[in-house]
Amino acid sequence: MNLILKLLGTGVSVGAGLASAKILDFIWTKATGNEPPKDKDGALDVSLRSAVIFALVSGAVSQVIRVLTNRGTQKAIARYNRTPEVV
Repeated sequence: MNLILKLLGTGVSVGAGLASAKILDFIWTKATGNEPPKDKDGALDVSLRSAVIFALVSGAVSQVIRVLTNRGTQKAIARYNRTPEVV
């Protein structure tokens, strides 16, 4: 059962990462009025400052999501291990 919980935790982490990327892109577009600075066909029309700020924010968000999903998975495994087997 621990394997199933770990796989579920991985799935939740991936889903949360994809959702947060979409939300971050939306917020960036609304806040700056520009598309997020991503490598699209090697375009150099984005300022370095904008690209670095976006990279820092997206990196911080992804790390927070990783930590939260790992903690949630560990709590779920601990809770499962504490409960008695139901036959």
